[in-house]
Amino acid sequence: MDLIWDGLRESFRILGTGDRDVWEIALRSLLISGSATALALAIGVLVGATLAFRRFPGRNLAVALVNTGMGLPPVVVGLVVAILLWRSGPLGQLNLIYTPAAMVIAQTAIAAPLVTAFTVAALGSLPPRLRPQLYALGASRWQMLWLVLQEARLPLLAAVMAGFGAAVSEVGASLMVGGNLSGETRVLTTAILQEVQRGNFAPAIALSLILLVLIFLVNLVLTSVQLRERPS
Repeated sequence: MDLIWDGLRESFRILGTGDRDVWEIALRSLLISGSATALALAIGVLVGATLAFRRFPGRNLAVALVNTGMGLPPVVVGLVVAILLWRSGPLGQLNLIYTPAAMVIAQTAIAAPLVTAFTVAALGSLPPRLRPQLYALGASRWQMLWLVLQEARLPLLAAVMAGFGAAVSEVGASLMVGGNLSGETRVLTTAILQEVQRGNFAPAIALSLILLVLIFLVNLVLTSVQLRERPS
């Protein structure tokens, strides 16, 4: 219990004094995971719409792969991205390994299957006659997609929340491709792991609480939008 109380006191001290290093880590976590979520949303919506609306050989296999990707171990994602970005790897000339960009790539790979699966389910639940009616009214393909996405915006907001949660709470892949470099790639999850490995449980608890508050605030904003958009 003493460890817990020490962690709570440390978190209040950090919040009260405005520890610059901690806030920098928190901001970096938000920027990296937010960027990964935005990329995952763009990829997930396009792939999800293709899987939901088109019928082609191998579609069931593709959907099964997307559903499998929802449970893909982050450490496996980190390994694949690290191999690709390693200096002797296929994309090594880009010099992205141990950079925030590498972490964004890894987190995008983790979040994209979630967003894609949510998109497939959301668009698949729309009335089958909706798209033909929009085409009959003169809508182009992109106009049709925009309109059906608006119809499915509530479950898509849930997809964003799921994708952001998966990205910001990930540690294995971020550590493998980011390296937990102070002032460059250290985020809340990797900082928590480092403090635990050092036996500094109070700072680890404090950082964990800040991470939970960050996730809660982002989800609070998205939930507020979701509830406001929901028809009464």
